[in-house]
Amino acid sequence: IIMLELKDKLLAKTELSEGRSIQSALMPNQNPAIPGWDVWMYSRPANDVGGDLVDYLPLDSNKYGLSLADVSGKGLGAALFMAKLQATIRALAPDYTSLSQFISKLNQIFHRDTIANRFASLLYLQIEAKNSEIKYINAGHFPPLIIEANKIRELSKGDVALGLSPSSSYKEQSIILNENEIFFVYSDGLTEAMSESSVFFGEQRLKDLLLQLKKYPANYIGENILKQVDYFMGEKDPTDDLSMIILKKR
Repeated sequence: IIMLELKDKLLAKTELSEGRSIQSALMPNQNPAIPGWDVWMYSRPANDVGGDLVDYLPLDSNKYGLSLADVSGKGLGAALFMAKLQATIRALAPDYTSLSQFISKLNQIFHRDTIANRFASLLYLQIEAKNSEIKYINAGHFPPLIIEANKIRELSKGDVALGLSPSSSYKEQSIILNENEIFFVYSDGLTEAMSESSVFFGEQRLKDLLLQLKKYPANYIGENILKQVDYFMGEKDPTDDLSMIILKKR
């Protein structure tokens, strides 16, 4: 019996390891090079596989779609729905000029194909090369942060998360960035990272750090946030996936 239990555990570990390899292969292996923009994207699961999605998709020679999503739950179930969500975004996005219609259709499909009590928050945005405008829809995610010269501005809250109701509607929003301003999106694994003394990293610590780092390139900002989070956590294991998208206007 002990040998059978050990075999089952080894098999499960192997399958999770394979799942992590597949999930890593689904994520972008490099940051997009978009004229006029400095872009850095990152995601790491808390466990072998996770429910966070970070992705980008060229929509034409000049336009790009970027996604940061957080599927509810943890482990393999969340990872499977994340892969389904990613595939649906990639399939639908090129066919829609209206972000509102696109996200409404995405929500209908996610609601149809999901299970009870499973939902996903999503921040989907579109940018164009050499254009200062960001068009986006926030479906139940944290409001994006705008890092300006001397302050941080939190954008308005968005609409309902995906999968909760098939009839949910979504409003497109937009913002113009000035040179060197930053559009910052993240998942709760960042602000809810916990220290060994059970203190959250928190929004204020994140905002202070962003103001300190704002003059640097996007990859330097992101990598230093990660270093600070890891230092803050010490030996504490992460409890949630951690993802970020940083867009800096050149």
